[in-house]
Amino acid sequence: MYARTTIIQADPTKIDDGIAYVRDRIIPAVMELDGCVGMSLLVDRESARCIAATAWESADALRASAEKVRPLRDSAEQILGTSTSTVDAWEVAVVHRDHASPDGACARVTWLSGDPAMAERAVDVFKMAVLPKVEELDGFCSGSLFINRETGRAVGAITFDSRTQLEGSRDAAARIRATASGELGATVDRVEEMELALAHLHVPELV
Repeated sequence: MYARTTIIQADPTKIDDGIAYVRDRIIPAVMELDGCVGMSLLVDRESARCIAATAWESADALRASAEKVRPLRDSAEQILGTSTSTVDAWEVAVVHRDHASPDGACARVTWLSGDPAMAERAVDVFKMAVLPKVEELDGFCSGSLFINRETGRAVGAITFDSRTQLEGSRDAAARIRATASGELGATVDRVEEMELALAHLHVPELV
């Protein structure tokens, strides 16, 4: 399973228009492409940073979709009030859901970088050390890990039922993050707390 993330720094006044456009126009169009298994949109209204993720059945499907989604991305940029975005491709290494995300769900997204040779170890640490601990946190909904074996980058997302529960997990999450990154010798590049604005994913369990 593979994924493409698109990060857009939006105009704060256009966030709601962008969410509606992605929901009504982008998701239906993307879901018609061969091999697409879903899309999600995370939004930080304070910073106006948006992360769209599409999931694909194979690396071939991911590559084949690249040019087809370009005009969709361009139109989303326009609606969100920007002309640029950052696009990355990933292997979906872990996906685990306790239950479907409700309205009002929020996610903590952690971006890391490290030695590419440690990619498989990062997957093991996430499965065996991170997931069991975050599953115990109040409001845990789901967890996922994307990796890039060539660059050594990774991004993990833990979703909670509500913003209150997300915020209540901060101290515990910081401890879990410090332990995991220390074990891997990885650098935590960024931690974001975001609204799960849209979730239309059919990615199977990968644990």
